[in-house]
Amino acid sequence: MDKKDTKAWLYLLPAILFLGVFMVYPLVDVLIYSFEEGYNSASQTSFGVGTYNYSYVLHDPYFLQAIKNTFILVIFTVPISTGLALLISVGLSSIQRLRDLFQTIYFLPYVTNTLAVGLVFMILFKKTPYSDGLVNLIVQFFGGSAVDFIDGPYWAKMFVLCFYTVWVVLPFKILILTSALASVNEQYYNAAKVDGTSRFRIFTRITIPMISPTLFYLIITGFIGAFKAYSDAVALFGTDLNASEMNTIVGYIYDMLYGNSGGYPSYASAAAIILFTIVLTITCINLLVSRKHVHYV
Repeated sequence: MDKKDTKAWLYLLPAILFLGVFMVYPLVDVLIYSFEEGYNSASQTSFGVGTYNYSYVLHDPYFLQAIKNTFILVIFTVPISTGLALLISVGLSSIQRLRDLFQTIYFLPYVTNTLAVGLVFMILFKKTPYSDGLVNLIVQFFGGSAVDFIDGPYWAKMFVLCFYTVWVVLPFKILILTSALASVNEQYYNAAKVDGTSRFRIFTRITIPMISPTLFYLIITGFIGAFKAYSDAVALFGTDLNASEMNTIVGYIYDMLYGNSGGYPSYASAAAIILFTIVLTITCINLLVSRKHVHYV
């Protein structure tokens, strides 16, 4: 190893130590806990080592409900939020006047407290003895019947959660995509216009390929963020998510540690490893897909 390599490793050493202490070690520790059956955090003892924790978690109705909710959240919110962000970003890029003002307006929800936004959504959608809520008033205006979106049927609660999640993540994606669109070389567009290429073909053949790395980044982070959703559900439905059937995988892990059914770190560790495996698998699939569809200039 020459002096340059030694110097490079010395520069990387603080980051390696930080990642080792705060990421690698906790992951290994959680993996060990997940196989310790009947682990007692007070006495630091367990009955034995095995896969019972995984079996218990995978057969727990609350965990199965949490997996269902999380996957629905991922399947709907990631493509919808990314697609909407792309359309809005293209619209903002075509506006010359007041572009900065519109960008600021769209970015405001991102800097607003998540729980505060959730409280506003709950007021808009919640049906009370005194009011049906603003959303129900609009529904009734068009001839529909009032629905309790917060304490009512499952589909209504899931609709609100997905709607709220899209609303929260949309500003960040708009900001990133607007910057990506601004970085596309205008010469490509000028050459396409000289050849008489339609706007749709320009968008699909030039714009999308040129910003595909940014789109891929947003999709990957969107999947990871949706799988880690918890505060969104708490903001809308309170802390007892099992009762409202709106718990997520992260919420289930938290409940196993600190909630009403808390005190079971082994079960929580097993659920955390399952979540880690799911996220890692989907990320690897996205990486394989990106080799054909992502173009790096």
